[in-house]
Amino acid sequence: MMHKQKQTGPKAMKRIKGQHLVATLLVSTVLLAGCGDNMSDLRAYVDEVKARKTAPPKAIPDIKPYESFTYPDHTKNPFDTRILAAAPDPVNLNIPEIDADRPREFLESFPLDSLKLVGTLEQASTLWALIRTPDGTIQRVTHENYMGQNNGKIIEITPSRLTLKEYIRDEFGGYIERETAVAISE
Repeated sequence: MMHKQKQTGPKAMKRIKGQHLVATLLVSTVLLAGCGDNMSDLRAYVDEVKARKTAPPKAIPDIKPYESFTYPDHTKNPFDTRILAAAPDPVNLNIPEIDADRPREFLESFPLDSLKLVGTLEQASTLWALIRTPDGTIQRVTHENYMGQNNGKIIEITPSRLTLKEYIRDEFGGYIERETAVAISE
């Protein structure tokens, strides 16, 4: 029995290219056979659309000219940005001392309104406030601890509430100091 060897070389390459060419022509012929010249339904639809009557466009309404209004007893333009609240003089600002390098305490990661005072505890003559966080854990804090997101420092604790001094950023880049109380919640 003799084995047939594969042919390689220029003749074999021409044969392979010829086979690819025949296959490509065959596929193209089949695809083009599906394309006909029957476009009568498309032409009928186009003719129908062209034959439709259309309504004329609506008339453009007349535009009334703008009439300015003068506010009585006002000599300045209320929309003039130059007379809006001007920034205070930096020399006269009462900027509190806020330690930006101080390590943040755990309760400063929560908004103050999400923290609940649930009780107090006295231990070794120190009054502790018990705070429930949104995730349900109870944390204890005392004077000089911080809580809330506005640098809220605890300044007073009573059995029914705690008082904080917060520093809220204002629109001029400074801070406004305010006292906030958190009452015990049932």
